Amino acid sequence: MKSKKQSVGITPYEAVGVVCAQSIGEPGTQMTMRTFHYAGVAEHVPTGLPRLIEIVDAKKEPKKPVIDIHLKKSYAKSRTESERVAKEVASLFVEDVADVADDLEKLTISVTYNERDGKAQSITFATLKKALQQFSEDLKINGNEITIKLTSKKTKTGEKKVTAKSVRKLSQKVREALVRGVPGVYKAVVLRGNDEYFIRAGGSNIVGACENPAVDPSRVYTNNIKEIERVYGIEAARNAIVKEIKDVMDMQRLYVDIRHIMLIADAMTYCGSIKSIGRHGLSGEKIGVLGRAAFEETIKHLINASAFAEEESLVGVTENIIVGQTVPVGTGKIKLVMKRKR
Repeated sequence: MKSKKQSVGITPYEAVGVVCAQSIGEPGTQMTMRTFHYAGVAEHVPTGLPRLIEIVDAKKEPKKPVIDIHLKKSYAKSRTESERVAKEVASLFVEDVADVADDLEKLTISVTYNERDGKAQSITFATLKKALQQFSEDLKINGNEITIKLTSKKTKTGEKKVTAKSVRKLSQKVREALVRGVPGVYKAVVLRGNDEYFIRAGGSNIVGACENPAVDPSRVYTNNIKEIERVYGIEAARNAIVKEIKDVMDMQRLYVDIRHIMLIADAMTYCGSIKSIGRHGLSGEKIGVLGRAAFEETIKHLINASAFAEEESLVGVTENIIVGQTVPVGTGKIKLVMKRKR
């Protein structure tokens, strides 16, 4: 007879959370504070402990966001085509191709087109003029100089006069105005990998990058997990958390079972949105009062619990350790009933 293969599962009442925390916490303390330098991109991508903290704290945006843009097959084989797309994608601002100066006496802003920088970036005078039309339809042109004159606007409360302060504010907006490219994506370079060329750039804007016809939308990836959640949904964000934590561990040559990482990702995303592991997230939302009080902000939790007459059911590990009881995991969860013989 052929023996049936039994699948190895988790032992009943196993303290998976504690084991998971130990399995990631122990190698986490051994991580160095090194930073990894992407070849060709002047971006220090946080790795090691800083990146791990960034992921579990569910930061709105990474300190150094990076986006990998893969192209369609017809473009990915040619370096020339890939570099052309990289130029189209990377953000280019007015200050990169022109000199911006404000005249606080005349209340005007003058933008002088720089021919050398413009030709290097393939930006014509007409393209620059088009980018400036969003600030004023009435632009005065004198050679390579474009003058923007501010006029008073009528509002519901009355006429809004032009001041030197408003001119200075607008001149800063003019400098940062987009001439070409995808907002939020900068310093794009072409790299080779897996027999094709792809673009790696600083920043992140998945939707903006996918609008380019040469980009393959199914293969655009960023290390900004919050943006992945916003664009692709919570399941994709969960997979991104697993990938990012695993990449950090692999880069430091630390082996952690993938199931521990998956448990963290599941805990962070089970409610439908990404929650941090900390006092503002999972640890601050524990059912037990003592469990919440054991992790930072002790007095706040105890005062709130006493003010609202909260009950402590002693369901967690921490709560039972505090009161000196057997923890309800492993053998501590099993109760035996024995029938005595008379």
